Amino acid sequence: MSVNITFSDGSAFKSEFPLTAREVLARSGHNGKDAQVVACRVNHVQRPLSWQIAMDSDVEYITTNSIEGREVYQRTLEFMLTSAATRICGIRLHLRQSMNYSYYYESPDGPVTEEQLKNIRDEMDRMVKEGAPFTREVFSIDEARKIMKAQNYNVKEQLIRWANNDPVVLYRCEGIYDFFGGALADTAALISVFDLRLYEGGVFLSGPSFTDHTKPIKCKVSAKTFKLFEDYSHWLAHLNISTMDKIHALVAAGRSRDLIMVCEALHTKVLSQLSEYIESRPEVRLLCLAGPSSSGKTTSSRRLRVQLLTSGIDSETLELDNYFVDRERTPRDKDGNLDFDALEALDLDLINEHLSDLLAGKAVDVPKFDFINGKRTKGYRLQLRPGQRLVIEGIHGLNDELSASIDAKNKYRIFICPLTGTTLDLHNRVGTTDTRLLRRMVRDYRTRGHSPETTLLQWPSVVRGSHQHIFPYQENADTLFNTSLAYELCVLKGYVLPLLNSVSEASPVYGEAQRLLSMLDYVPIIPSDDVPNLSIIREFIGGSCFE
Repeated sequence: MSVNITFSDGSAFKSEFPLTAREVLARSGHNGKDAQVVACRVNHVQRPLSWQIAMDSDVEYITTNSIEGREVYQRTLEFMLTSAATRICGIRLHLRQSMNYSYYYESPDGPVTEEQLKNIRDEMDRMVKEGAPFTREVFSIDEARKIMKAQNYNVKEQLIRWANNDPVVLYRCEGIYDFFGGALADTAALISVFDLRLYEGGVFLSGPSFTDHTKPIKCKVSAKTFKLFEDYSHWLAHLNISTMDKIHALVAAGRSRDLIMVCEALHTKVLSQLSEYIESRPEVRLLCLAGPSSSGKTTSSRRLRVQLLTSGIDSETLELDNYFVDRERTPRDKDGNLDFDALEALDLDLINEHLSDLLAGKAVDVPKFDFINGKRTKGYRLQLRPGQRLVIEGIHGLNDELSASIDAKNKYRIFICPLTGTTLDLHNRVGTTDTRLLRRMVRDYRTRGHSPETTLLQWPSVVRGSHQHIFPYQENADTLFNTSLAYELCVLKGYVLPLLNSVSEASPVYGEAQRLLSMLDYVPIIPSDDVPNLSIIREFIGGSCFE
């Protein structure tokens, strides 16, 4: 039996018998150039290199210089860590949060010690040296649940039950089974670059650097962000909604409305506390809200304005998104794509002129940006009354260049980001980046006329821009506001499923669409009917009272 293989560059390879993707890689001479090949797509579907190609197929190799490849690398690395901790030290490690591409684990068995960390590191090094295999196996749902239960992975066992996907794909590493939202590398020999760091009784795990794949990322901990996330995690644990199986149980019990109300009440509480603090700072005239794309800045700024009114503080809001330069003047990233997250994508001179004039009591003509046509159009006239404060929101709100015309003592800076707290299970979390991506996909389709494919294609540039232009300034914030809602994935799922399913198999982002769909398999659907019109999630799904 002959097998014809066509590669993404148009070249072809023929074999007289079935081969694994790894064997095809070796025999065909294809390689990842300057990056490590960690997986592949066979007929547009992400597969491990151990996948046997037994029919004519299109094959594309996935390397670590792509976001998809880095996700494969990270998933495999995480499995190495949890497997090593269980087998060598007899401790469980639960993934809690990520920070600057490093991933934080805690153990319910107590603080991780230096000795335990050394033993885990030594075991991971051994796995790399000996090329420990990661084996993909397929089980019936009943078999998979039995395996998870035998390993005392009760949360995973329940999640498999709720998802009700049959069969279930598990990966095995040194006798330990687990499941993930995509392929893993087929051997630990490919996953040699990592670092482990103790912090607050837990462990930060870091993979390769973006700039030098031979060196691990330097773990940079933001103390403010870490505390914010820890406080949120404790709140979720108190309500028993830390993992997705608990959300499934609430939905099944008909308590979706309760979940929505308590999450929204938390946002109201935080905004109320923030308003009270600002009230105590009469010298503050300019409130700067900043955060990455789709963090909920627009709704947050408007809700803050309402909350300030309850304290007797009147304010106006200025949306920085209206100050984008015309599309033909928008800078481009290194790949030649329009870079809307670059500071230069905004008209800084006009912004600073308007800020100075407004705080001086002068009237300004605020433009309106048409995202479909990529042009600034006529907006509205704005003038502050005596005593009014000004709220600005945008991804660059904490960058001093954006408000250079205003004295620092007259500014209060707020960083906004959805730090997703509820995890799928104890080893698979929904990243903040994925939450923002799903929000943006829904909003872009609804308000900007963008296809899901367009949003997915732009997203790597957005992520790079966030880490270049936004996150470096978050420690400068006076306050951090977590806009995550424990129920939001359940609501977003109903909106994004048809969008993700519309991505063609021939699309270069088909694999990413499938990864997101695999993740959403484990999420229940909650209808949007009970979502209040002032909710941050309404900014994306529509129906906001602030539109």
